[in-house]
Amino acid sequence: MALRGLFLLLLVPYGLWLVLAYDYHFLDGVNLLFHEAGHVYLGLLGQTIGILGGTLGQFVFPTAAGVHFLVRGKRFDAAICALWFGENLMYTARYMGDARAMVLPTVGGEIHDWNWLLSRWGLLDQCETLARGTHLAGSLIVIGAMGWAGRTLWREWRGAESDPAPGRTRTGPDRGLES
Repeated sequence: MALRGLFLLLLVPYGLWLVLAYDYHFLDGVNLLFHEAGHVYLGLLGQTIGILGGTLGQFVFPTAAGVHFLVRGKRFDAAICALWFGENLMYTARYMGDARAMVLPTVGGEIHDWNWLLSRWGLLDQCETLARGTHLAGSLIVIGAMGWAGRTLWREWRGAESDPAPGRTRTGPDRGLES
């Protein structure tokens, strides 16, 4: 529990940086791999879903990992996956906000996913607004995930603190101890 607490303390400045000054960084390289895999797999279903599939693909992995941990009762680990999901929204917001200017490099250099999608949906002029909303959603998820992780650790610590001494058992609704 102490290592997870230290890990969470180290995540606090990272989370604040994500919310206040997000920029492309190491985790986005991982997200990019999942993004490109999404294009490959979902591209089999058609052009639009294939292009959107990159973004969808990058959300599959933090979601699947989070569900995996949650089903196994590992709430702290699931909260970290939720933070990853929120960071992924910020990564998406950066790319989405670049849809009109198309300054960011693209893998393969052919199609800017969000330019293509927003143009077809008639929303290209709204790309910066959509990006700000997406970043805000990601920020709320990151903050919520850190709160969830902290609450999980706090509850585990409180539970460990109130465990009965060896040879004693809990009794009744007030959890008083019996010798």
